[in-house]
Amino acid sequence: MTSGGIRYEPPADVAEALRVQEELRSRVDLVGPGPTAPTTVAGLDVAYAESGDRLAAAVTVLDAATLAVVDEAVVVGRPAFRYVPGLFAFREMPALLAALDRLTVRPELLVCDGHGLAHPRRFGLACHLGLVTGLPAIGVGKTPLVGEWAEPGPERGAWTPLRDGGEVVGRVLRTRDEVRPVFVSVGHRMSLANAADRVLALTPRYRLPETTRTADRLCRQALAAALA
Repeated sequence: MTSGGIRYEPPADVAEALRVQEELRSRVDLVGPGPTAPTTVAGLDVAYAESGDRLAAAVTVLDAATLAVVDEAVVVGRPAFRYVPGLFAFREMPALLAALDRLTVRPELLVCDGHGLAHPRRFGLACHLGLVTGLPAIGVGKTPLVGEWAEPGPERGAWTPLRDGGEVVGRVLRTRDEVRPVFVSVGHRMSLANAADRVLALTPRYRLPETTRTADRLCRQALAAALA
């Protein structure tokens, strides 16, 4: 399932992880335009035990038209890297890639619970997963990692640019009327406008995309079962 991209190499230490991000970010396709009418969309999320030493990584594949789950996979394991701000992807990548490899339906778009370009080194989880899998990917964060923004209008679909150092790195997008916005950024092989449109298509009822909601539920259930 992860064929078509680059090989993932786990870093030995923080210095190597930083070097990997700096080296790979130039290979990310930030233009796309990416699929405007995908038939299948995957959500990826990770749940952690309170101790921080166990995790469950889940992938759910949804029919893009009905938002019904058509495939899913989950892997329970341990974080692959210690906690360092800005290097969170390295903790989760091996488990997420293992879960992706267990799928029988190949998704046309990955929607990560996290960030892509909206990252201190412009290479968040969505960028890394997109490069490794070769699939179009976007990041949808509940909270910002970097940047400044103005509050978007109160209506669904309103947005303002997320800027960091003068550069537009994402959109602050209102998915429900008068509900807190989400933070959308390009991961790989997508345009920002298309990424925002895909997020709106995946949020017919709630603040967060159905891809994130289903993956979140699956990884929490799997972790609870593993720890019971």
